[in-house]
Amino acid sequence: MEQATILVVDDDREIVGAIAKLLELDGHRVLRAYDGLEALEILHEQIVHLIILDVMMPRMDGLSATMQVRREKNVPILLLSAKAEDADKIAGLSIGADDYMTKPYNPMELSARVKALLRRYMTLGTVEGIPSRPGVIQLGGLMLDTQAKTLEVDGAPVRLTATEYRIVQFLMENPGHVFSASEIYEHVWNEPGFGVENTVMVHIRRIREKIEIDPKNPNYLKVVWGLGYKMEKI
Repeated sequence: MEQATILVVDDDREIVGAIAKLLELDGHRVLRAYDGLEALEILHEQIVHLIILDVMMPRMDGLSATMQVRREKNVPILLLSAKAEDADKIAGLSIGADDYMTKPYNPMELSARVKALLRRYMTLGTVEGIPSRPGVIQLGGLMLDTQAKTLEVDGAPVRLTATEYRIVQFLMENPGHVFSASEIYEHVWNEPGFGVENTVMVHIRRIREKIEIDPKNPNYLKVVWGLGYKMEKI
């Protein structure tokens, strides 16, 4: 994998330094910030391929910064937090984060998750120079352009994160097929899917909010209770 530029954001300078050293050993370029506002300033000035973002910070916390980033960019965001409760993880994923790790983190696991996020992001063709596959997939009013990496709903463009795009593409390529949460996770995250129901559920809910007229009564992305999710044939 080619060198990526990664922005590491944490108010603890020692943690930033340790993560930066780990990423530099993997061959990446590292930018450093110590609160959310400083991170946003850097993002307006430089191209960044991944953000590692602490949740609890002064001036602007990680959740607020994530929401700001998602208004303009689909760059992958990995949240770090001392809070390990499922509610905190779901909150982070719900506002647009792609992954969530609790402190203290295992350096090898952090490195692996960074590689997985970068691989998905670059595979999508969102980094200049990375080739993408031609073709358009259409289901009813949904039109997925696998070359431009865009989704339109009834002709209107919809902004998806990299992870959301991968889920939509996977399901649209297999209309009518029911996939369990673990199957979706393993395909999209390229990792074993153990205990991932909440993670997948949050992403499905976010996608529904973007593509469905009535997310509670979806036309396209449906739950098959006890089995999983499918993209309806229309």
